[in-house]
Amino acid sequence: MDQKYYSAEKSVQVVVALLKSYGISRVIASPGTTNLTFVASLQHDSFFKVYSAPEERSAAYMAVGMAEESGEPVVITCTGATASRNYLPALTEAFYRKLPVIAITATQARGLIGQLVPQVIDRSSLPKDAATYSVHIPIVKDNADYTFAVLKTNEALHHLSKSGGGPVHINLETSYDSDFSVKELPKVKKINLYKDYDALPEMPNGRVGIFIGSHPAMSVELTNAIDSFCQKYGAVVYCDHTSNYKGAYRFQYPLVLSQDNWKPAVGSTSTLIHMGGVSGAYTQPFGQNLWRVNPDGMIRSVYGLPDAIFEMREIDFFNHYIQASANNSALQYIDECRQTYNSLYAEIPDSLPFSNIWIAKTLSTMIPENAVMHFGILNSLRSWNFFEIPLSVNSYCNVGGFGIDGPLSTVIGGALANPDKPHFLVVGDLAFFYDMNSLGNRHLPSNLRILLINNGRGTEFTNYNHPASRFGDDADTYMAAAGHYGHKSALLIKHYAEDLGFKYMTASDKDGVLEVAKEFVSGRMAQPMLLEIFTDSKCENEALHQIRNLRTDSGKIIENTIRRAVGRKGIETIKRIIKK
Repeated sequence: MDQKYYSAEKSVQVVVALLKSYGISRVIASPGTTNLTFVASLQHDSFFKVYSAPEERSAAYMAVGMAEESGEPVVITCTGATASRNYLPALTEAFYRKLPVIAITATQARGLIGQLVPQVIDRSSLPKDAATYSVHIPIVKDNADYTFAVLKTNEALHHLSKSGGGPVHINLETSYDSDFSVKELPKVKKINLYKDYDALPEMPNGRVGIFIGSHPAMSVELTNAIDSFCQKYGAVVYCDHTSNYKGAYRFQYPLVLSQDNWKPAVGSTSTLIHMGGVSGAYTQPFGQNLWRVNPDGMIRSVYGLPDAIFEMREIDFFNHYIQASANNSALQYIDECRQTYNSLYAEIPDSLPFSNIWIAKTLSTMIPENAVMHFGILNSLRSWNFFEIPLSVNSYCNVGGFGIDGPLSTVIGGALANPDKPHFLVVGDLAFFYDMNSLGNRHLPSNLRILLINNGRGTEFTNYNHPASRFGDDADTYMAAAGHYGHKSALLIKHYAEDLGFKYMTASDKDGVLEVAKEFVSGRMAQPMLLEIFTDSKCENEALHQIRNLRTDSGKIIENTIRRAVGRKGIETIKRIIKK
């Protein structure tokens, strides 16, 4: 009989490799067929201490006792059918005693649930007090599946100790693969989890960048801590308007890193530290080493699989590294970032088409100090992200759920909460009409300023870099939803706004904007204001193309041409060939 090694099933390899990386060696296996590829992969590996327990209820309680006595995580594994149901009493016990038990239940494809296939049951929903975390890991068919398996297995193993710890559940899809010829496990990334009481790793050498997604307004203390960190390690802070960092090392990066055919050096770091939530900047810097700092301690693969998660307050993270002995070469590159931005900004043509982008460039420096800005998603936020606004201005956007709904309601709520500051909202016509009923609220505040860009459609879907643009004018019919709400009616919003107590203003060209801009951005707050600017979607598209093609690099052009020609899968194939 041929020697058996690890299963050829990549999902199984990922789980086994990460169990080893985390030092989890104790396994209690119950007999079955669906979990055969997993159990057989453990059986030949001397690292694992495997015990047999034919009855799953007993196996799970054995794990409870073993975890309690050893203080170490214990794996239990069983096949499909009702076997896993017998784990529930012991998992409940482990949950309330916060014991690190890992239930790895094997299953066939989830699409077979309810199809009268033997031994296929639904494990998608567990009792809340049976596991602190539950995940289904499918058969790995491509790179996306592989990344998912690595990410979710790491997450599951982190939850063994998160918030006091407890049992976790991995539903591992298998295919009864008979190939056990794999002699070495792949090098699967272990994502290290650090808490505030742990010994934290040294800051790696090389350039350090901090990327901040959407973030609440920062305290002076946190801003000062970030600034001190940046000074010590020569770091720079990559920001968009929703980041709300206003310190000395701020780099408003979207203009620089959005270039289609130019890859600037300031977009790459040795270590990239991620803070905050979802970013609406549509582009991001690159980091060879990825760290995430957040009290939630959750793994988030914004730029790929992170190397480390720091489950702690942001200010505690920065204070630790401020006090640590630096081993960084302290490469100061904030000046390089600013010079790059300023030189690129200078290349923006004076003839930029009349558009959201031109309006943003024109008004961005006119926003009054200490105001508050709100943005609609997509084109509104993107256009203003290309340009700086006064540092005293905090900015927000509903990027959490990233939906079109609610921008008017959100800014009204903010304006009511802080009546002493003017609150501006930049919004497109579809998003405006989606939420326009909120303007009828009898609590409408006088410090509200709405900048409505009306181009008669969802311009996002007609922009040259959007997948819908390939349909040309046909995109207007349904995808861009053109022609609704009076199709750029000059009177619809005017009457609606004035009847509700707004001071209404309008413009349809550059001179018209300049005529009304001063009054619109003034600090006077006698009544709410609405400025409706009519633009053309073709000009919007041309302006976006110009601003994203200020510079070109021949190598980048070739790369993008190949990417468009062969697609993502083709690129992956080429990379595999090159590696060989």
